[in-house]
Amino acid sequence: MNASRPTISPCPPLTDEEWPTEISDMKAGFAGTLNVYRTMAHHPALLKAWAPLRQHIVKDSALGAIRSELVILRTAHRMGSDYEWAHHFSRARSLGISDARIQAMRGSPDGEDGLIARAVDALFDGFRLPASLERALSAAIGTQAVIDLMATVGFYSILGYILLTYKTPIDEAVAAVMTERPLTETLDYGRGSMS
Repeated sequence: MNASRPTISPCPPLTDEEWPTEISDMKAGFAGTLNVYRTMAHHPALLKAWAPLRQHIVKDSALGAIRSELVILRTAHRMGSDYEWAHHFSRARSLGISDARIQAMRGSPDGEDGLIARAVDALFDGFRLPASLERALSAAIGTQAVIDLMATVGFYSILGYILLTYKTPIDEAVAAVMTERPLTETLDYGRGSMS
């Protein structure tokens, strides 16, 4: 394969003209604004069913906005999902999370961030939270937040599978922000760094 030629997705984000009529009411909301959901729109029933869970995970999670972003960043790192990393590093910055704290989610952060990173890693590596880690997390953030942490990892893993399988391009506005204001230190966060 010629590395200089872009890879064509077998399932690219749908354009406005291609948008399915059965979910026409979703185009003006979250579903029409991001390439990941424009890709998922190839399966209208799934996108429609996805919306209530997305509302909880993205807006109503017991984790709160900052912890949610840290969970998502670690999940993106573990999956090697450039799309998820780019979108959520941008969102994390908008919440006031420092570049250093964002970068730390690719390594071994301290304190509560370290608990979060270890929890995400445990889910990827062993498919469960060990009892001692679950107790520590519950004491720090509460049982509902621990359950939401697991749900968030699952939710963004599914999105990651779709993004990576269909080579979904990073949305132009997010790519522009990354170009204009890259992280202060660049680290390799591709799949090769997860071994």
